Amino acid sequence: MRTIEVPIAGMDCAECAGHVQRAIAQVPGVQAVDVLLAAEKAVIQPVGRVDLEAVRRAVEGAGYQVPAPASAPRAAAQADFTRRVGLTLALVFGAVLFVVVVGEWLGLFAALTERVPLPLGVALVLVSGYPVLKNVVLAALRRQVTAHTLMTVGVLAALVVGEWATAGVVVFFMRVGDYIESFTAARARRAVKDLTAMAPQTARVERDGAEVEVPVGQVAAGEVVVVRPGEQIPVDGEVVAGQATVDQAAITGESMPVEAGPGARVYAATLARLGSLRVRATHVGRDTTFGRVIRLVEEAEAHRAPVQRFADRFTAYYLPVVAGLAALTYLLRRDPLATTAVLVVACSCAIALATPIAMLASIGAGARRGLLIKGGRYLEALARADVLLLDKTGTLTLGRPRLTDIVALNGLSESELLTLAASAERYSEHPLAEAVRAAAAARGLGLSEPRDFEAAPGWGVRARVDGRSVEVGSRRMLGDLAGADGQPAALEAQGKTVLYVACDGRLAGWLAAADTLRPEVPAALEAVRALGVREIVLLTGDNERVAAALAGRLGVQYRAGLLPEDKIAVVRAYQAQGRVVVMVGDGVNDAPALAQADVGLAMGAAGADVALEAAHIALLRDDWRLVPEVLAIARRTMRVVRMNLVFTAVYNVAGLALAAFGLLPPVLAAAAQSLPDIGLLANSSRLLRQR
Repeated sequence: MRTIEVPIAGMDCAECAGHVQRAIAQVPGVQAVDVLLAAEKAVIQPVGRVDLEAVRRAVEGAGYQVPAPASAPRAAAQADFTRRVGLTLALVFGAVLFVVVVGEWLGLFAALTERVPLPLGVALVLVSGYPVLKNVVLAALRRQVTAHTLMTVGVLAALVVGEWATAGVVVFFMRVGDYIESFTAARARRAVKDLTAMAPQTARVERDGAEVEVPVGQVAAGEVVVVRPGEQIPVDGEVVAGQATVDQAAITGESMPVEAGPGARVYAATLARLGSLRVRATHVGRDTTFGRVIRLVEEAEAHRAPVQRFADRFTAYYLPVVAGLAALTYLLRRDPLATTAVLVVACSCAIALATPIAMLASIGAGARRGLLIKGGRYLEALARADVLLLDKTGTLTLGRPRLTDIVALNGLSESELLTLAASAERYSEHPLAEAVRAAAAARGLGLSEPRDFEAAPGWGVRARVDGRSVEVGSRRMLGDLAGADGQPAALEAQGKTVLYVACDGRLAGWLAAADTLRPEVPAALEAVRALGVREIVLLTGDNERVAAALAGRLGVQYRAGLLPEDKIAVVRAYQAQGRVVVMVGDGVNDAPALAQADVGLAMGAAGADVALEAAHIALLRDDWRLVPEVLAIARRTMRVVRMNLVFTAVYNVAGLALAAFGLLPPVLAAAAQSLPDIGLLANSSRLLRQR
């Protein structure tokens, strides 16, 4: 799907992003738009042509800026510097004023604020609160409200009755709240920028017999890149010469380095610790695995959790209720300061912050540990999961089966049978086909070129080899030709997969292959059960005997003889029962089931384009311990979100009650409304330190 990315400057909070999103959505030709606060950009899905100048005007009309792409970093830095200077001056003025007002209450100062002319006091309040007040006015002109709308009404009410000092203190704490939100947004941006900074900016390329250092963006696919000891690999590619120990922590989160030699795949942003390499580039820049990880982390913000949408709906009802309560307070008490206190203490910023800062903290922390979580909605679904579906080959097993038995019939020798099968499987990408070819290569057998090759996923392959019709596949594919011999059944009872081979319409023999179970799987499944997921089901294309043997070892249920489309049907059947389904696979032949599940987990997705795109959560290294780990992260995240929401609700109700009864002066109400933001930030920051 074609998208347009537009840089946005001046956003400090989720509400800012919402204003920009609503403004861009009204531009003709915009089908959908996601505004990413952490990435400081808008991603537009167009219908036909979109006038970018109209987009710029819409953004500026909402009070924000669209810097030119080339100047975006510089413009963002300038805007950030200007905001910091203005904010610092406003905070210094507000802090001094707050000390003076409190000192007057305590009798330390003799009515200093009364000596300031009212016009001057009003001007100071309006200047110090200009950025916030401007956004409220712009929103009002668009018939929208913001989290600061009620507080602004309170400020104006205080100014009308001549309490400029009270209004100034309220504005001070509004700016304090803005600073906290800005700090939170900056932390979210820093998580993305820290990831981006891990990528090298230059590459040493072989051109015309010489090594030339160029920006990474100028490297073309197919060029050979030279990597020296201690340098980062700048591209995804294949090693053509050299040997090195490569630290892949930037991609997989795995601390143990791996050996890379000729033919090995290596990834951008990984580090060649020992040895040097020459790497033929296959993907560069944003197309590398690391580039896609960065893009998906940035876009994760758009996949909002349902609980976050609940908070948005709550805010929409909350503001009118508070306005009504303020009006009722004035009617009953005839006290404008009590009314102002109600409006001030009811700031909804904390409600809006409760969910996104927790989600972004977990997403950022996960990315540094090899867990690519594509959005808060998937964390929330994972926390509620009660069914875990497992693919077998390449997921529970290493995905590198080897032939263990060769049985030839009808006068064929083992070598002849293996040659026919390997030739027919010559262009198949299935792991079992690789096992057959590897066995033929180990025996030094030459392969023939297959003709009329046809692969049937979940069944097998057909081809003509040296003029003979050859079929290699499951009992289901060969039907009656497979016969009823008891030896294949005995092999399957041992957990081996049997491939039947037919030649010219007659059974020629069978091959048995065994894969190795990943050693960490049993302990990982026990950890998953301990986290509350009771129903775990193995989905496999193998027959009943093979599936039962593996399922028995793991203590899980199983569904055997499944084609890729059957796995989708199993997922849908559980979902129709109201279950929350997690599907774990490698993304090779189970990508549709991964996409259909409430949460699709792809194992070892660093090198698989399909898995990285189809899965909702990608585990960037082949380690089953990451499955219970990401499940625990999801549970902890939702606990923090619920704590944030409950704390905010209780705090606001208590504050409103005190203000309505005149027990909370406007100055203290302003101070009180900033405290929840600090509490939410501290509580959510715990997720950054998850172990």
